[in-house]
Amino acid sequence: MDATSPSAAAGESDRVARMAEDDRSALRCRSDVGAFAELYARHREPVFRYLRARCRNDDDALDLTATTFERALIAIGRYRPSGAGFPAWLLRIARNAAIARGRRLRARPVPVRLAEVEVESAHDDPAAAAIASDERRRLRELVRALSEAQRDALALRYSAGLTAREIGAVLGKSEEASQKLITRALAELKEAYRDDPR
Repeated sequence: MDATSPSAAAGESDRVARMAEDDRSALRCRSDVGAFAELYARHREPVFRYLRARCRNDDDALDLTATTFERALIAIGRYRPSGAGFPAWLLRIARNAAIARGRRLRARPVPVRLAEVEVESAHDDPAAAAIASDERRRLRELVRALSEAQRDALALRYSAGLTAREIGAVLGKSEEASQKLITRALAELKEAYRDDPR
C-alpha cells in the first residue's frame, strides 16, 4: 500500500489527532495533575515495550516505566508541543532513565539468578522449544552486536511503535538519519543472521 492511499492518509490523520490530544492533555496537566492519568493510560504500554526491549526482565522494565512517568509528571511544566509530539518526549525520558540505570549497573555487577533463566513451558515439544530458544538467543546476540544507536532505533520503532520522525526527536537526529539507522540495522541483522554458521 503506498503513502497516498486513502487508508494511509486516514492513518496519518489519526496519528495527528492523537498527537494534538496528547498536547492538549499535557498542557492541561499544568493545572490539573489528574489529567496526567489520560497520558499514562495511553502511553504506558509503548513505554513498557520499549524499556522491555532494553532490559533483562519485566521487573526492571516496570521499574523504569514507573521512573519514566514519575520524571514526566515532575517535568510536565517544561513540555512544549513540537513536531514530534508527546510520545517522543516521553520516550526520550525513558531512554535517559534506561541509560542512567545501565551506567549504575555497569558500576556494580549483578549476579544472574536462576529465576531469571529462560524456562520453556512443559507442554511444548522439547525439541521445538530448544530450537526456538536457540534462535531467540542467537537473535539477541546479533542485536547486541549492533551499535547502541541502532539498537535504540529498532526498539523505538518495533517496541514503542514510533515513526522515523519521532525516533529522530528521541535520539536527537533528523528523520532521514533515523530511517537510515533502522534500515542499516535491519540490513546488518539480515546479513549477520545469514552469515552466522549456526
